[in-house]
Amino acid sequence: MRGAAIVRVDELQPQENNLDHRKYYLGAGLAIGLLLAICSSAAAQSAPRPDAMLNNGPPTWDANHDGIYTCEEWKAFMDRIFKAADRNHDGSLSPSEFETVRKTDPSLADADFGYFDENQDGKISRKEFVEKPSAFILRFDRNGDCRVTPEEIRAANAPKTDPRAPQERPRDRFH
Repeated sequence: MRGAAIVRVDELQPQENNLDHRKYYLGAGLAIGLLLAICSSAAAQSAPRPDAMLNNGPPTWDANHDGIYTCEEWKAFMDRIFKAADRNHDGSLSPSEFETVRKTDPSLADADFGYFDENQDGKISRKEFVEKPSAFILRFDRNGDCRVTPEEIRAANAPKTDPRAPQERPRDRFH
């Protein structure tokens, strides 16, 4: 019996050692995983976030491709979209026709029918649609000349020196 007990203890020691090693490696793995998660979270919080208006790249309505976005180019772009979306050619967009607008360009994917329908008559006239100010120009045109230059985009995305500083409100330069 005595020999059997020794064999049994000898058989248990390697299993206990393996269990100790597994616990050690599991603990080390969890600690490393937690450390990596914390580091990546901290890096994501400290990294500057790109402007949401530039998530899809620069706007597509720069007609002459000079990198300067003007109110005239915006209105011409919106006029082309209006003409394409007005399927029945009645001079206004119905809610179903407006869905074509939302599919036309990524910058209009989240466009709201009510935003354009200023008089709330259930349809959007050409004037209501084309004359609506560009949120992009309102956001980036710092000097009010109805032109957004690459320098203005860079300046708007530059880190602010004091986050408590008052923010300039966008101006409507179309009306």
